[in-house]
This record gives sequence, structure tokens and C-alpha cells, in this order.
Amino acid sequence: MIALSLAEIAEVVGGQTYDIPDPSVRVTGPVVRDSREAGPGSLFIAFAGERVDGHDFARQVVEAGAAAVLASRPVGVPAIVVEDVQTALGALARHVVQKLGATLVALTGSAGKTSTKDLIAQVLQRKAPTVWTPGSLNNEIGLPLTALGATEETRFLVLEMGARGIGHIRYLADLTPPRIGLVLNVGSAHIGEFGGREQIARAKGELVEVLPEEGAAILNADDPLVRAMASRTKAKVILFGESGEADVRAENVRLMDSGRPAFRLHTPSGASDVTMRLYGEHHVSNALAAAAVAHELGMSAEEIATALSEAGSLSRWRMEVTERPDGVTVVNDAYNANPESMRAALRALVAMGEASRAEGGRTWAVLGKMAELGDEALAEHDAVGRLAVRLNVSKLVAVGGREASWLQLGAYNEGSWGEESVHVSDAQAAVDLLRSELRPGDVVLVKASRSVGLESVAQALLDSGVEGEVAAR
Repeated sequence: MIALSLAEIAEVVGGQTYDIPDPSVRVTGPVVRDSREAGPGSLFIAFAGERVDGHDFARQVVEAGAAAVLASRPVGVPAIVVEDVQTALGALARHVVQKLGATLVALTGSAGKTSTKDLIAQVLQRKAPTVWTPGSLNNEIGLPLTALGATEETRFLVLEMGARGIGHIRYLADLTPPRIGLVLNVGSAHIGEFGGREQIARAKGELVEVLPEEGAAILNADDPLVRAMASRTKAKVILFGESGEADVRAENVRLMDSGRPAFRLHTPSGASDVTMRLYGEHHVSNALAAAAVAHELGMSAEEIATALSEAGSLSRWRMEVTERPDGVTVVNDAYNANPESMRAALRALVAMGEASRAEGGRTWAVLGKMAELGDEALAEHDAVGRLAVRLNVSKLVAVGGREASWLQLGAYNEGSWGEESVHVSDAQAAVDLLRSELRPGDVVLVKASRSVGLESVAQALLDSGVEGEVAAR
């Protein structure tokens, strides 16, 4: 964080100082909510959760060097006490962002936010010091903590924004007002909570509504609900996609045998070829979104293409590809799942399996529940099961309860007979099955919503007694 005195912070957040001998002491370290991350000069945010109360760790963090605690009650050590810690955290982030002078880039969408944010960060980092959302910390706590990680040297701040309902994006954008707002897509993720795609579009579009006139709204030309958001902003509109009308577009898109996409990138400043390190054709749209941001910030097509071609994944369990010493490839995409990302992952799996299919290698889709689909849940799980058959995935293993059974039933009704698809009760049953069946050359995709915890299946496969060092690609 940019250095601020405890007196300045107290004024910004409207708090009272307690047990602070010298209010001129400055916070020079990070702002943290995890006591284990507290260190010299840090500010510890004490949240009172259902199971853990951060106030109980106040003395511990000060002993570790924290300058003070932001708390909702006195804690016997230097503290700034406020009525609501979350509100105070947001106010502090807003103040720091205003002083910072960096360009803020905010992005939202139903799918691909984290992967796109990671791409944008890696591209912009080549131009100037950049701070970005770690992982998926995109809510009312994670976003201000990310913003407070910026320093005087930061020139670009890339913030992922999630939403669980109407008004959430607007709230986050008020904390950290962006100059560039990017909307990726409107899909089925959280459709059960929102009540329909139109409501999702209404919520995601709040981002472009708050942009200043001198800002830029970057919109997906291939998604009609996103493209329609152009009428909701006073900022300049930049379209990205495969549409011929897109300002930043891809031509000659193809999926290599490795499962990695390649394409010709076109921007208003020129064109250049991209071959990505990431897996799956869905990353083309993510890359175009990142390219549009970079173009707006003055990077050339060649610079952007080079950065995209060298960018990797910065976040765990998102098409994380590892080859075991025995030749089995494990694709851990278990961080989250929705119908759009399931379809993209299955297509990537099939492309990755093409090279080994001729030598007897098989493709395995180990899939679980897609959460928060509401009334669409049955139809969407059935459709994913059917798609696995249409794509000629060798083996479908549906893991878990009712929703998993719908996956398997969809595959069965589409024409998957006998052992081509199977429903197992839990992760351990899936691991037992795979351990007994996998052979060299097989490619295994593991994917489900985060709540299912299928990353344990991927990890078990990598730790399954295969001798030798596991080498990640």
C-alpha cells in the first residue's frame, strides 16, 4: 500500500484510535486479513466471521510487526476502531486509488474472468508495473484488498469483479472507479441466483454504466447480450471477438493437436500471429479481450501477440495440465464449472487426446455438479453428458449425487452404452476406478463446481504411487 499514517487512515475511514502512542506511525507494509500474513508495517483487518474472529489475533499480529489493527472494537493493542470493518476497508481502498493515479481496468462476465484477468496482467506487466486480483478474490473484501496492494510505482491496476445480484458490480466499481471496463460474456453461471440471463446482463452491464466519458467499454461482439450494453455507456466502445465487425478480432482460429489455440490477431494498429500456451479454444475470446485492453493502453499488435503467446496460467486448477512419468496426462480444471466452460473443456480434452488416440490413448472426462443453475440444472447437465458422447470422449465418469446422475443419463440417452459412461458416488470412488483403468497415453479431464472438490481426484491421480518425478508442462 502507499504509505499512510495511522492518523490519516483513521480520518479516511471515520474511525477512533485506541492504544496508539504515536498516530504519525505509518503503514508501510501490506493490508492483510490473514494473521499469518502480517509483518512489519502492515495493517491487519479484523473480520468477525462465523467460526473465526480476527480480533482474537490482534496481539499476535502486532507482535509480528503490524502497525495497527482495523477493528470493530478495542483489542488492547494499537487499533483503529470503526462501526463496520468492511465499509471502512472499502473507504480506505477508494482513498488509495484516488491518490494512486494508476489506470484501473475492471472486468466481469459469467465465465473466463480469472483467466482473462491473468492474461491482461501478463500483457500489461510488459509495459509498466501492474497489480492484479490474485486468484478469484473478486468480491467486496477481495477487491479492496487487491487495490490496497498497489504502490507508488503501480501504473495499471487490473481488478476482477464478481456479482451475486443486482447492484454488486456498481458497489465494487464505486470503491475502485475504473477507466476501462470489460464485459466478457453473459452465460449460465449463477443463473439460479439471478433468475435469467437478462438479469445477469443487467447486473454485468452496471460496469459500463459507471465508466467516465473519457473511458473505454470493451465488449464482446460475439455475445448479443454484451454487445447491447454499448447503449448503456457514455464511454468509447471497443468490440472484440471473431465477428468481422469487431475492432479487435481473431482470424484463422485453430486448435493445435496439443489442445492449444492459435490465431491471427487483428487490431486497429496492425496484425500478428498468436500461439497460446493455455489449453482450450475458449481462451481465444479471453485473449482478444486482453488484446483490446492492451490496444487501448497503447501497445502494438506485435507486442500484444508476443505477450499472449508467452502468457501462462497464474491461477490454480484452471486447465492445469500435468503429465505423469507413465504417460498419463491429468488436466485439473476443477476450480469451477458452468455449462459454457464445461463445453469448452470437453472440446479441449478431445483435441489433446487426438495425438495419442492412434496409439491407443483414451480421453476421460471426470465431471461433477455445476452449481447454481436453478431450473436449468437438469437440462444443462443432460446436455453436457450428451456432448461428451457427440465429441467421442472415450470415458465419462460422473461423480456425485443427483446432478452427476443427470450427466450420465444424458450420455446414456445419447448413445453411450456399457462402460463408456459410469456414475460413481464420490471422489474416492472415482479415484479407485481411474487407478485401476488408466494406461499410458490416456488424457484425464477433471472438472466440476468448486463446492464439489474434485481437485482431490486430480491430486490423487498425481500422487497415486507412480514412481519418478512428475513434470508439469
